[in-house]
Amino acid sequence: MSPATHRIYISVLVSIGVVITLVLFYSGYSYYTTSLEERFYHPDHANFKPSGVYGHGLGIIGTLLILIGVFSYIARKRYKSLARLGRLKYWLEFHIFLCSVGPIMVLFHTAFKFGGIVSISFWSMVAVVASGVIGRFIYIQIPRTIEGRELSLSEVQDLKGNLEDILKGNYRLDEASCNAVLESTRIKPRAPGENLLSGMMSRHFEDKKTIRTVKKILRGNQLPNATVLQVTQLIKREISLNNRIERLLTMQKLFKYWHVAHLPFAIIMLIIMVVHVTVTLAFGYRWIF
Repeated sequence: MSPATHRIYISVLVSIGVVITLVLFYSGYSYYTTSLEERFYHPDHANFKPSGVYGHGLGIIGTLLILIGVFSYIARKRYKSLARLGRLKYWLEFHIFLCSVGPIMVLFHTAFKFGGIVSISFWSMVAVVASGVIGRFIYIQIPRTIEGRELSLSEVQDLKGNLEDILKGNYRLDEASCNAVLESTRIKPRAPGENLLSGMMSRHFEDKKTIRTVKKILRGNQLPNATVLQVTQLIKREISLNNRIERLLTMQKLFKYWHVAHLPFAIIMLIIMVVHVTVTLAFGYRWIF
């Protein structure tokens, strides 16, 4: 999948999720905004209540999407024979899509009414989704191969070329300009007492400032705009690699801790979901069949 195709793929998944959410909210807006005490008298109560045709259907479809998203991704990670069906990165993105749309449908299935043991499953689901967002953020901070394998520190360092030789050999920068550009890309140690999140935010703005400085230096050397753009992209890549190297070990540790937090909530959610479905069937609730 080319970068352009991948962007289209992600855009389509995001658009589908947004459209589904808007359609669900729009279709039941009148019912969902009615107080719990008065919903029984709402003309659409029979359809939109959790056991109604519409509400029950959302619960079934949402649950299936979650199960497919979870177990298909687990299978792709565990069985190498599935590698020919696509890179792990794309399976992860589809897993995130299904496990985002599924909980949204389950949310509308509950009609925004939470209580009993099912509420534990629901809030576990919320915790799983929230931790999934955090996990995705941590995941993309760790450099990986095109197949999705995590790179070691030495492998990440090998990605760095000899920037000084490239600047002097390909772009004929003078000594002072070259040194100024190189200095701007060096790894800057985190300030004492600075936490990871605030450090990343401050580093982001520092990097923006650095890029502006580099562009000013390059234009001062009377380089064509096309060359300025090429060198700027080169510097951005160098800064990005330096930042990843600087926080690689921290992100790897966080990712291990994240698994410890993410998995128990997922297991609790699935167990109570099974109990909920079993009890529902035992009490004779059926959908359209």
